[in-house]
Amino acid sequence: MTAPLAYRRVLLKLSGEALMGDEDYGIDPKVLNRLAREVIEAREAGAEISLVIGGGNIFRGAGLAAGGMDRVTGDQMGMLATVINALAMQDALEKLGAKCRVMSAIKINDVCEDYIRRRAVRHLEKGRVCIFAAGVGSPYFTTDSGAALRAIEIGADLLLKATKVDGVYDKDPKKHPDAKRYARLGYDEVIARDLQVMDTAAFALCRDAELPLRIFDMSEPGVLLRILRGEDIGTLVQGRNAQ
Repeated sequence: MTAPLAYRRVLLKLSGEALMGDEDYGIDPKVLNRLAREVIEAREAGAEISLVIGGGNIFRGAGLAAGGMDRVTGDQMGMLATVINALAMQDALEKLGAKCRVMSAIKINDVCEDYIRRRAVRHLEKGRVCIFAAGVGSPYFTTDSGAALRAIEIGADLLLKATKVDGVYDKDPKKHPDAKRYARLGYDEVIARDLQVMDTAAFALCRDAELPLRIFDMSEPGVLLRILRGEDIGTLVQGRNAQ
């Protein structure tokens, strides 16, 4: 018997780098297709799925700002990079038969919809995948903060953060074989220990809204659906302190 879903409405945060695969830049179609299949599998199981995708595979505004570019201009260029990734994911999902809407926090009506919270919720209720692009629409905020904000606005049961490691560690597991993985953390603990999996503003938003966050490795096939069915994978962050 198929296990019921523990979470019905979720937001999945992917980094732009996740789309690169083994490439140095841009989008690997094979990786894009695999991720789209994972999303569709979860959707077909009954979940309402939304996504936020970063733009670091194309452009990183903060990096150029450090090199002398105006920070606002750099961040605006980064927002446009997230729209490119969102459109690529929309195309991959639709080629596999899913219904999908890209909603942007900045006006770019010729290629996608404006983000309107009520409309986004209605799309999800109708079985469409929503991809929220352009962060929060303002400079100085990361796509992590955008993901946390959108998850809260749409009433998500869980925010999912896909990374290259299987959870949160006390130090870099690639450099330190003795690194300890946390199964549970509280938001205040994450902030106090400066465990930089997401930026502090995103953690604070989730904490104040009491939104649980699960950090996991997306590279394992079928992992998204397993989490939605309640498997304890990666690191769960919720509450102010670990239970």
